[in-house]
Amino acid sequence: MKYPKIRELVEAIKALIKGPYTSRFPKGTYVPHPNFRGQPKYNEEKCVGCLGCVNVCPVEALDYKDSIDDKAKPVRTMIHYTDTCIFCGQCEANCIADKEGIKLSNDWDLAFFDRKTAFETIEKELQLCEACGEVIACKDHLKWISERIGELTYSNPTLYMSRLKSLGIVDENIVSALKDHGRSDRVKILCARCRRESTLTTET
Repeated sequence: MKYPKIRELVEAIKALIKGPYTSRFPKGTYVPHPNFRGQPKYNEEKCVGCLGCVNVCPVEALDYKDSIDDKAKPVRTMIHYTDTCIFCGQCEANCIADKEGIKLSNDWDLAFFDRKTAFETIEKELQLCEACGEVIACKDHLKWISERIGELTYSNPTLYMSRLKSLGIVDENIVSALKDHGRSDRVKILCARCRRESTLTTET
């Protein structure tokens, strides 16, 4: 018969005095360690909808859908599939919004009876090209860019016009759309293709 080692006796005495090492789950709530990597969660206020997190996700647990049917309020839906996520933290590590747009949480109890409900979403308002109607970016993303580059914003009509619109100080009648083939059609919020066509038309 093998006798217990001193270390094992010490551990047994500690367990008798301090209580068991295991938690009382499910009777008691389990509190994970602060460094625990749980479910990533979008912050609707901080996220700019840049798709950086979608591009770096190794298991494609992040996705998006652009809905432009309602031209008055086109939106981008950011989607996180909980059942696919491996909680690697790449989304948070590569978030351009100071790693605040999406963050790992301490949520770990993520069982679902129906996998179709195993996802979370947030919506971000889109900015469409005023010429062709294609998606340029989320309005918050354009605002983020203009804040980062400061006065250089005013070298790009798309950035400064979207910035002025967000401040509510732009005159919608400041330009006439593609009529005189002069510079008026360039002072608009345009996608890269329409900006190029406008520039070439002006120069010729």
